[in-house]
Amino acid sequence: MAINKPSARPVRAQFSSGPCAKNPTFTLDKLADAPLGRSHRAAVGKVKLKAAIDGTREILGIPDDYRIGIVPASDTGAVEMAMWSLLGARKATMVAWESFGSGWVTDVVKQLKIDADVKTADYGDIVDMAAIDYDTDVVFTWNGTTSGVRMPTGDVIPADRAGLTICDATSAAFAMDLPWDKLDVTTFSWQKVLGGEAAHGILVLSPRAVERLESYTPAWPMPKLFRMTKGGKLIEGIFVGETINTPSMLAVEDYLVALDWARSVGGLTGLIARATANAQAVWDFCAQRDWIDNLANDPATRSNTSVCLKFTDDRIKDGAAFAKAVAKRLDVENVAYDIGAYRDAPAGLRIWCGGTVETADIQAMLPWLEWAFDQEIQAQA
Repeated sequence: MAINKPSARPVRAQFSSGPCAKNPTFTLDKLADAPLGRSHRAAVGKVKLKAAIDGTREILGIPDDYRIGIVPASDTGAVEMAMWSLLGARKATMVAWESFGSGWVTDVVKQLKIDADVKTADYGDIVDMAAIDYDTDVVFTWNGTTSGVRMPTGDVIPADRAGLTICDATSAAFAMDLPWDKLDVTTFSWQKVLGGEAAHGILVLSPRAVERLESYTPAWPMPKLFRMTKGGKLIEGIFVGETINTPSMLAVEDYLVALDWARSVGGLTGLIARATANAQAVWDFCAQRDWIDNLANDPATRSNTSVCLKFTDDRIKDGAAFAKAVAKRLDVENVAYDIGAYRDAPAGLRIWCGGTVETADIQAMLPWLEWAFDQEIQAQA
């Protein structure tokens, strides 16, 4: 029996995994205090940038002796700055279980040509992080944005490690509890979980990472945008808001608005609860149906932000075409935008469930997903 088209629609259909949905109270007039046309080096600009750094520390619970910098080129820029500046002092271990992690492997092995062990897992699985040699420098993602697989905890990372841990946490920060004592370098962008405007990254450095920066000089030329030291000392200005290049003060204002909203929902605890409730709605939907499932094979590693799904019905003839058609139907109906799987990932869907998404919108969208699936099954019969 054919499924009838649902009548209720989500209030907001933004389920893209980046840039992600704005917070539900966002309006453009909230950006009116942005110091447009002013220098970011003027007092007003410095105050805004420092407030962004301080708010990041406050909500994420970052230790006082960790440096936080706003850097160019989103999370990608932050990761590249860390790898170019810190790697090469000792052997590295590159860990990847999805496309972005694989990209960092390519940069380190083929571009920087660093001696590295490469540990990989297929989409849906995670590398055995307990088997990693943490006396090497370890580069890994906390949450695989394109696979929906995350680190369950950081318990396996030893406190007495000799190497640095460099963690791409872009779809984890503000949605998962990151163990700062286990992370020496952490990167993310505010365009992910907080739904900020794109192009700016955050780089968090532990005291151990700062010590490496001040005691080690890489063998390769360092692009200006990556330089964090001068005369063997950390450029402290970067970590109080004196950015390397010109930031968008409109984007900074947008981030400050997002941080205020995060405070209003209970800070990190509230944000984690919102994301988990959103993801749970999707997980429950899948558990009750035999034609769709989570891409993550182990429930303990399921992401609560980038929830990746796969179709499991034997009637589907061409998985990639089928998934694309389902996503298109939902887009045309204005109930779910941009939920196709990442281009390098297995065929399926990717539904963003971060804290700026309302659970009611997830719940309103899911009947449409079932309807779209049924329509495509009938269309290919």
